[in-house]
Amino acid sequence: MSDQIARISVAAEQSYPVTIGRGVQSEVLPLLEGVARIAIVVPDILLPLAHDLIAMATELDTELTLITTRSGEAQKQIDSVIAAWTDLAQAGFTRTDLIIGIGGGATTDLAGFIAATWLRGIRWIAIPTTLAGMVDAAIGGKTGINIDAGKNLVGAFHSPIAVFCDTDFLSSLDERDISAGLAEVVKCGFIRDPKILDLIENDPLSAQRWDSQTLFELIERSVKVKAEVVGTDFREGNLREILNYGHTLGHAIERHEQYRLRHGEAVSIGLMYAAVLANLSGHLDSQTTERHRRILDSLGLPLTYKSDAWPGLLTKMSLDKKSRGKKLRFVILDGLAKPIRLEDPDPELLERAYKEVAGSCP
Repeated sequence: MSDQIARISVAAEQSYPVTIGRGVQSEVLPLLEGVARIAIVVPDILLPLAHDLIAMATELDTELTLITTRSGEAQKQIDSVIAAWTDLAQAGFTRTDLIIGIGGGATTDLAGFIAATWLRGIRWIAIPTTLAGMVDAAIGGKTGINIDAGKNLVGAFHSPIAVFCDTDFLSSLDERDISAGLAEVVKCGFIRDPKILDLIENDPLSAQRWDSQTLFELIERSVKVKAEVVGTDFREGNLREILNYGHTLGHAIERHEQYRLRHGEAVSIGLMYAAVLANLSGHLDSQTTERHRRILDSLGLPLTYKSDAWPGLLTKMSLDKKSRGKKLRFVILDGLAKPIRLEDPDPELLERAYKEVAGSCP
């Protein structure tokens, strides 16, 4: 990956910059100067990745509160929030103080929710360390935690003041995490920017190398897609729902697996399901449906799920955020880069699409 840096502005309830490139974490320093108190939210296993950030905060004339969490989706629980609120209260955090979330998408979701709820909203900064976090979770101002009934059912819209996607962090990821993060990139390609799909098809191996120019461009293009959509519809009243392409079934699979699958792996299956559903309902041609399968498979992402899981998944999908009343709604494609909503589809159609996706998967 080259030393180039991309800067993208996101217009939400406030405008904020997303900075992408190697070493850009250092650019957080000017935002810390003059702040009386700073809290850093970081999973305990990622403390080494936060070393430079902690050093920057320590060198300033500021009080530092370190809030360590569990890793992955396990941290997005109300007990983590209560523990953080307690730490902020003990440190005397006011509305002029600052929270920084450094970690994967679950961590930035959690840090943002803590910031949104403390004193009804204080400033925060997102420093995602995973590919999925950089292209999706840290961008857009959606924060949230999980409850037993579903993922992200409790949350708030509260944008950060800045996002720093330091691509040096990607060197710490294994192949599985890079591949999982690319599912969100593929989503952006199918709903908005087909050039993303061309880049992956031309060199899927380069797309999976953390230091490649291809991956840098994929990140930049994906962030631009999200920035454009969020800038038009911040609170998910209409257009922003297209960002949930593949997520209705994906979130249900995550819960069914008790988050043993990576988010992107579950979304990959959800993307394949949404494509098949669109095809069976007469909206998407077979070539574009097959293109989903080919691209996702080239990145080593899963395409199928357990054949006997459908009843449980259907129940879980009924609590999806896109549902209205008792009616399920899916984001599907009416052609490449033409997302639409499928409202209250026939249950037999949904099951038929799932059977095609499940195939022979036990």
